[in-house]
Amino acid sequence: LYFPEDSRQQMREMFDNIKIAYRDRISSSEWMTPRTRSAALEKLDAITAQIGYPDRWREYAGLDIDPQDLFGNVKRSRRHRHNYNIAKLARAVDKNEWSRGPQTVNAFYSPTRNEAFIPAGYIQSPLFDPYADPALNYGAIGSVIGHEIGHGFDDQGSRYGPDGRLDEWWTTADRVAFDALGDAFVEQFNQYEPLPGLRMNGRQTLGENIGDLAGVTVAYHAYLISLDGAEAPVLDGFTGPQRVFLGRAQARRYKRTNEALRRRVLTGVHSPMYLRVNGIIRNMDEWYEAFDIQPEDPLYLAPADRVRIW
Repeated sequence: LYFPEDSRQQMREMFDNIKIAYRDRISSSEWMTPRTRSAALEKLDAITAQIGYPDRWREYAGLDIDPQDLFGNVKRSRRHRHNYNIAKLARAVDKNEWSRGPQTVNAFYSPTRNEAFIPAGYIQSPLFDPYADPALNYGAIGSVIGHEIGHGFDDQGSRYGPDGRLDEWWTTADRVAFDALGDAFVEQFNQYEPLPGLRMNGRQTLGENIGDLAGVTVAYHAYLISLDGAEAPVLDGFTGPQRVFLGRAQARRYKRTNEALRRRVLTGVHSPMYLRVNGIIRNMDEWYEAFDIQPEDPLYLAPADRVRIW
């Protein structure tokens, strides 16, 4: 696992730009009432990120490892962890502690800590390359960061306040407006048929679909923010905005058997990978503009049918 400090710095800059993009999107949201918008911005300002690896590594003093004693190692390791957890009782929560190892190949958001975790194991190609075109990185790992932050403002994350405590900071009117947008997204995904006779359950995947839409949207605008007013270069015939969407698509390439796909559709909360690209971007006006998509094109969706949340 290779993750140098300069890559960590790039990720921090990307995280900051994505938060700026979220601030812009929330501030201009048409469905949020002023009170809820103000609370959302307060929570956004409080969001932090654990990127790459811990600033302070956990110590394992007192844990004896014997290369000749596997069973004993397991017992001693479990006892050591048990004692470590017991020692936390009656102590203040260490908000710098990592709940997962930096080698974890995943990213997640903690509503009780109002924090995004992006471990080094996930900040690898094809999601991130420190030497790649920034537009590709924003489309790939940037959309993941945006997705995780977005969970702080979805139907579940919105039940927690800036400090991670349960707090209903949405008004009833905002909840109704958000649910209406979600219902439209549900109906849209219900129309997809990944396998003959097997349709998507849009309600089952709604939370993650909303996260994907938020993630790609803010990643796109965060890339524009990163340009700091400069014009994006054209590389290999593709504009900067086009490469953001290409980065998203490249990072979501996936192979699976029909049996695995069927199981995912029936039981998973995430949509199949192709829909996490095609099913999302067709709701973004920015994608239509970037590629000059016209009504006769296969993925075209009429403006009135596009779901816009952030």
